[in-house]
Amino acid sequence: MPFIPRSDLVPNTVAYETEPLVKATGFREYDARWLFGPDINLLGIQALGLGLGTYIQSLGHSRIVVGHDFRSYSLTIKQALSLGLIEAGCEVLDIGLALSPTAYYAQFDLEAPCVAMVTASHNENGWTGVKMGAARPLTFGPDEMGALKDIVLGAKFKPRAGGKLTRIEGMHERYIADVSRRASITRPLKVVAACGNGTAGAFVPDALRRMGVAVVYEMDCELDWTFPKYNPNPEDHEMLHEMSKAVKEFGADLALGFDGDGDRCGVVDDTGEEIFADKIGLMLARDLAPLNPNATFVVDVKSTGLYATDPILEANGATTVYWKTGHSYIKRKSAELGALAGFEKSGHFFLNEPLGRGYDCGLTAAAAILAMLDRNPDKRLSDLKNALPVAYTSLTMSPHCADEEKYGVVQKMVAEYEDLAAKGAEILGRKIKEVITVNGVRVALEDGSWILVRASSNKPEIVVVVESTRSADDMRDLFRKEMKPRLGKHPQVGAYNQEI
Repeated sequence: MPFIPRSDLVPNTVAYETEPLVKATGFREYDARWLFGPDINLLGIQALGLGLGTYIQSLGHSRIVVGHDFRSYSLTIKQALSLGLIEAGCEVLDIGLALSPTAYYAQFDLEAPCVAMVTASHNENGWTGVKMGAARPLTFGPDEMGALKDIVLGAKFKPRAGGKLTRIEGMHERYIADVSRRASITRPLKVVAACGNGTAGAFVPDALRRMGVAVVYEMDCELDWTFPKYNPNPEDHEMLHEMSKAVKEFGADLALGFDGDGDRCGVVDDTGEEIFADKIGLMLARDLAPLNPNATFVVDVKSTGLYATDPILEANGATTVYWKTGHSYIKRKSAELGALAGFEKSGHFFLNEPLGRGYDCGLTAAAAILAMLDRNPDKRLSDLKNALPVAYTSLTMSPHCADEEKYGVVQKMVAEYEDLAAKGAEILGRKIKEVITVNGVRVALEDGSWILVRASSNKPEIVVVVESTRSADDMRDLFRKEMKPRLGKHPQVGAYNQEI
């Protein structure tokens, strides 16, 4: 029977057990994710491995690091994926249970160009996925994912002889040793380590202690793939609320929260207040700029506009580049520009040498934050936060818009704002300073305020964010008097998930 993936198979049938199920929806912009069972079966995972192996062989590679996160089915999925990679003639380097950054580190440690990490990150139980790359420290973007999708769904496989699997021992220890050397803390700091019962719990407390801090509370660090309290997601309000409570209860200097596969880091300060990742990035940039004159920083377009107006960055010749939202995009742009660091608002931090190896790693980000505190022994994290210029940033608001319509609507918004800028028009009494169109349209105003509209990369929605340097009322006006009515002229735009 031909090994051709299908999308119409259902469980508890002979066909489901003998043919690969792979639904096209699982191929995202920069990784792959499916509901295991209804959207992909084990033979479908094997087909994905054969397709991935076929693709990396076409690039001249054959060595690939493979790891898996802690879910009831992840080991089985990794084994099916490995079968497909071996059938494609690849040498599979199996590092066992791992975080995504452990797998990325292994690419350097084992001199392997490629990686396939089986993880669904913070997604609910039932999801699975694979994060892939073929040029360390980068992971796949839309072009690579498109090529892989074409191979798998088109059954354009090229089996080869010579594939094999090598089990790698001790990668857990080598990764922790590598990441913990990024900080050697001399200041007494008390830290809450929050892992949401995700895979990070097996790595984080040990690594933080080796950096020289006191982990006063291991919060939900026991591995439990059912995620009994909440999903391990440092953007999740429930997780952040528990982190805040723990900081106050244990008198900690900060709480560091990690997502399911350990590539993101969330922060709560000594007062129990959450600090969004773009503001933590700005704090790091302000601290690092005097030590690294003329440094470049890359931030995603949802991030605060304070980077562009910050006096410390300006005084030290720093350059800030706003780029497409998405960890693969920020990671790639940071590498392309030789940036000292890249920051994404969702909590992905990309730190290049001497701070890191360029891939997103929650523990490397934690090391940078702790080192910043160590360099400022007379200041608490809340002091560094309060030293930032004030900006009032909205929630991320998402009006419904069909997938087939959303990009067209955004393109019309791009054209409207480019036309306004060319005419020298004002928005609520302010001239347009810059129109950034790398990911939808971000309109920067002369006082540092800005508005953003872009298409969601994975939902039938448009994403809207506004920020004011003046006041919370002005921030609301930028949305209610400018963005919402302008976007509302397009009939394809529906109801918002939330509004300010």
